[in-house]
Order: sequence, then structure tokens, then C-alpha cells
Amino acid sequence: MFDIDRWREIFQSIGKNKLRTFLGAFTVALGIFIFTVLFGMGNGLKNQFEEFFMDDATNAIFIYAGRTSKPYGGFKENRRIQFKNEDLALIEKEYGDKIEYISPRIYKNVNVRYKNEAGSYNATAVMPDHQFLEKTIITKGRYINNDDIINKRRYAVIGRLVEEDIYRNEEAIGTFINLNGMAYMVIGVFEDAGGDNEERRVYLPVSTTQLIYKNTDEIDQINLTYKLEIGIPGARKLVSDITKTLKEKHSVARDDQSGIRVRSVFENVEANMQFANVLQLIVLFIGIGTLFAGAIGIGNIMVFVVKERTKELGIRKALGASPKSIVWLILQESIFITSLAGYIGLLIAVFVLSRIGNSLQEYFIKEPQVNLSTVITATIILVVVGAIAGFIPAKRAASIKPIVALGED
Repeated sequence: MFDIDRWREIFQSIGKNKLRTFLGAFTVALGIFIFTVLFGMGNGLKNQFEEFFMDDATNAIFIYAGRTSKPYGGFKENRRIQFKNEDLALIEKEYGDKIEYISPRIYKNVNVRYKNEAGSYNATAVMPDHQFLEKTIITKGRYINNDDIINKRRYAVIGRLVEEDIYRNEEAIGTFINLNGMAYMVIGVFEDAGGDNEERRVYLPVSTTQLIYKNTDEIDQINLTYKLEIGIPGARKLVSDITKTLKEKHSVARDDQSGIRVRSVFENVEANMQFANVLQLIVLFIGIGTLFAGAIGIGNIMVFVVKERTKELGIRKALGASPKSIVWLILQESIFITSLAGYIGLLIAVFVLSRIGNSLQEYFIKEPQVNLSTVITATIILVVVGAIAGFIPAKRAASIKPIVALGED
């Protein structure tokens, strides 16, 4: 029930102790400000980690061919392993029930020319599934399809920045660009969350690239995603099985770590996100420490308030005031100061985070912010901190005997 007389007393008490109240409130506001900003920075760090390590599908597996580090099966060490179409077919045959998408990659550096504009870009020859492996977003036209692969068409899908560099303000779809002296029709333009490097790339049909470059079936790399239902344990087994199969096929020793390498995104994501979570946990502890510092400040103020009002509280008890009402009076003042100061600090922190935006991206912090659940949690912490800060002096005030209180100067 709202008691206007009690609130009048609280404001009178605050008015009599302006400096102490201000210092205590400032400590709380500073504490919640630091807590919120640090927590937001931790979220910004996680956002940057996600951009770095989750550009590709999080269930992606990358298979690389290298050079052997040991002699094996009658072959000398330092032998170069070369993947071919048959390796891709073998993986699909043996593990197709566990694979979601799969595509080879062939890397080329190409000179792109259109009319009077030209530039050097990375080209990647792929199959249609690669769109989902790389999380490529088509903004104009379409991606490479199976008919393009079968018919070995000279089609190209270019990145957004390639279009800006080469076409300026012209429409790219349906035009022909020159790639290392060969004409390709542009059938699509894409965007990629990976940033500028990914958007300065050109995708080509893998069969066309194999035909043009020495009429070979060689590929540089195999990428795939596993079906999510097999889970992380199933994914680890799939990585192990694929590695074993390819090593047996290419006569590579089982303990040779260089001949054939298989890297899985989930392992990188797990490791790096754990690191980000640990950093955020450290930040959280620092923030909570500042809140407790604010609580101590409020507690000290309430101790002085109780001491100064000892005689008044003694008179209240002599007139029949219950210990509970005295405790609640002190608690209410403590919670009010803490909550008001905390909300001011919280609002300032949210404003500061919104103004920061992406200005700290060069320091690996992207879009630092706090969500609604954090604000609610901070609110609960504020109330609890205010209650704890005021309870001890309130309990002391309620236990004072009237005769003792009336005798104090």
C-alpha cells in the first residue's frame, strides 16, 4: 500500500544527507554502468568471433590434399597428393547418408575485364551445393546449377564488389566478361557475410574449369556439410572415417598429418566460442564486483543515516512502532536510492553502447549491446543489492532499545 507520509520522510532524509546520498548513488550508477558496458563489450566480442568463424556453415568439413611427410606403401616422402573427381564420388558413395551438401573447389587467379574496366580476382570453381556451404546470398540472377555442370557452360557468378569495380553503374546480368582471355556470361551477383574478400570473388562451374585448364579431372579441395542429426560425436567419427578412407586410397600413412588434412568448422567454433565465453565470464565477474562496491557505498550511507536518526527511531519505538516498520522504512530508502541510481547508470550505458556501434570493430568488437534479458537481470540485481545494502543497518535500527536511543546525543 502506498504511504505518502513514509515517502515524505524518505525524501526529507535524502535532503538532509545530499552529499552522502549523491556519493552512494554515484557509486551504484557507476557500478551498473561499468557492468552493462563491459557485458555489452563481451557480446560485441562474441559477435566478432561469430563473423570470423561462422561465415561458413557451422557443420562444414574441409578436406585438403598436401604432401606426405613419411614414406609409405613403396612411395617416398614429400609426395604430392592430388584429389580427383573419383575422390569426391568415393566420399559420396561411402558416406552419402551422413552428408548434407558436398562440392569440390578449384582455385584460380583470374584477370577480369569488361569494356575498359579490369581487375585481378580470385575465382573458385564449384558445384551447386557450394552455395549452401559458403552461405552465399544471391542478390541478382541465380547461382550455378546442375545443367551448367553437365553442359560445361561458361557461366560466372560474381561478387557484389566485383560488380561495383568492373561494371560501375551498369547491369551485370546477361553480359559477358573476359576471364584470362575466355568469355563468360554473368548469370548472378552475390553477397557474403564474410566481408570484402569474399565479395571480390568469382564462382565458376567446376566442369568448365577442368575442361579449359588442361582437360583434367583434378580438384584442389573437397568441402561438405554433415547432417545435423548425427551430432558432434557423429561428425567426429565422420571426419575420422573420411580421413582413413582417403589415406588408404592414396597410400598415405595413418599417422601422417600432412598428406591429407581434414578440418571441421565445429571444432574451431567450439574452441573459439569457449574462449569468447571465458572472456565474457571474466567481464561479468568484474561487473558484478563493481555492483558490490556500489552496495558497500549504499550500506555505509545507511549506517550513517541510522546513526543520525537513532533518537528519532527510539521515539518511534517508544510510541509503539514495530521493528518491522522501522526495518521497512530504512530498506525502502536504500532500495529507492539504489534503483534510481542504477537505472540512470543503465540508461547511460545503453546510450553509450548504441553510440559506439561498429566504431570498435578494428579492436574485434562488433555491435556491442545488451538484450532485454540482461536488462531484466540487472534490474533484479539492483533491487537485491539495494535490499542487502540497507538490511544490516535497518536491522540494527530495529534492535535499538528506546531508552538507549533517547539517551544518545
